[in-house]
Amino acid sequence: MAELGMSTAELVNNAKPVRMTQYIAALSATMGAFCFGTALGYSSPAGILLTTNSTDSSLQLSPTENSWFSSSVNLGALVGGPIGGLCINAIGRRGTMLASFPFYLGSWAIIAFAQNFAMLLAGRIIVGLCTGITCIAAPTYIGEFASADIRGMLGSGFQLMVVFGILYAYVFGAFINSWQILAVICAVPTILYCVLMVFSKESPSYLLFKGKEKEAKEALQHFRGRDYNIQPEMQMLKQSLEDSKESKTSFSDLKQSYILKPLLIALALMFFQQLSGVNAVLFNLKTIFADSGTDLSDDVSSIIIGVVQVLATAVASVLMDKAGRKILLIISSAAMTVSLVSLGVFFYLKDNGDVSALGWLPITSLIIFIASFSIGYGPIPWLMMGELFSANVREAAGSLSTMANWSISFIVTLLFEPLQDAIHEYGVYWIFGGVCAINLVFCVLVVPETKGKTLQEITALFGGPVTSPPARASSPSSASEKQRW
Repeated sequence: MAELGMSTAELVNNAKPVRMTQYIAALSATMGAFCFGTALGYSSPAGILLTTNSTDSSLQLSPTENSWFSSSVNLGALVGGPIGGLCINAIGRRGTMLASFPFYLGSWAIIAFAQNFAMLLAGRIIVGLCTGITCIAAPTYIGEFASADIRGMLGSGFQLMVVFGILYAYVFGAFINSWQILAVICAVPTILYCVLMVFSKESPSYLLFKGKEKEAKEALQHFRGRDYNIQPEMQMLKQSLEDSKESKTSFSDLKQSYILKPLLIALALMFFQQLSGVNAVLFNLKTIFADSGTDLSDDVSSIIIGVVQVLATAVASVLMDKAGRKILLIISSAAMTVSLVSLGVFFYLKDNGDVSALGWLPITSLIIFIASFSIGYGPIPWLMMGELFSANVREAAGSLSTMANWSISFIVTLLFEPLQDAIHEYGVYWIFGGVCAINLVFCVLVVPETKGKTLQEITALFGGPVTSPPARASSPSSASEKQRW
């Protein structure tokens, strides 16, 4: 009997799965995250154009309408999350991502040809719906085909592609003086997303779930490489599927201790992620720089922030399986606290005197804020959402966590400008900084480390039931002929 925490690689005498096929599949799935990022980034340059009416368009938004224009993506994503949760089990992980393509493309068409605020709002809600679906389908897909040795890196790739998408929108937004043309350019990545997913394999776990064992074996062999012995892993997948069917969990069962503890941690991580104010900042970045009165143009400043976000997220993808999740969350929350307090100090001084000597402070604070968010609180809550829950509760708990994330993001983004009017810019940033300080304490005292642990070990960490793997039939051709479960 093998030890309970033994990884799949150990079960096949330390054979290493091929990584290139996994990288390609992860790239294909995370192109959906790139499309998600363009939707997030679009509102910053487009919002300036729509509120100042600096183009020939007759459509102009009021500050209140612009708040809804920016935040309505979150409203769509709030609905898209549960829809995605249903679709991934009905038509597959890959099937769900392909099905979202016409809606992605259609949403950008509605925005590009919008004649009034209602059309803009409808387009933003539909693209938000697609992002909510993507946030469920893509991480689930990646988590099910990724081998344990690179699961953290591939999982963090989702957030990396999101920030690439944001940067894409910022860069083109700096040179294009038309929100309509910018919408067309933001629609282009959706076509590449569709093409890549057409040539991808479906998740082995989903194929087994549908009783397609032959196709599941072919898919797993594709992801692991033709010389890799997939039999032990196939048996583990079968056992996991049987266990999940026997212990199917509904929302009412989430109160069980071994489920409730990780659920509360996941919800708290989502809560702190959005109450850091990150989406409010990203959606309104050009406006923030315009209000700060710094020497750098708001376009250049936005691009610098976008580049920093990409580089920091890339670093996080490397550190995820080396430094660990917990330490990165601690560093992230501590640095975000400092940067937000500093940004608040700048706006406080600006309201009460001359800040010409501190023109460097807003962009420096935002660079630190975005970099620290990107190495920790950007990717890790989504990654840990897939790690903290056992298979039988992942759908219900994951949907609940995702809905909480988008709900808070919508509220924070919608109230960002009204709060600035009510308690000034510095008051808003100090509130965000205070939340990050509380978050730091939470990370130190509560969040567990999941680096290097199998999903079974993580379940056991919270006191959950773990079933021993089944006995495996020996195969004369197998390099692990003498190994027994």
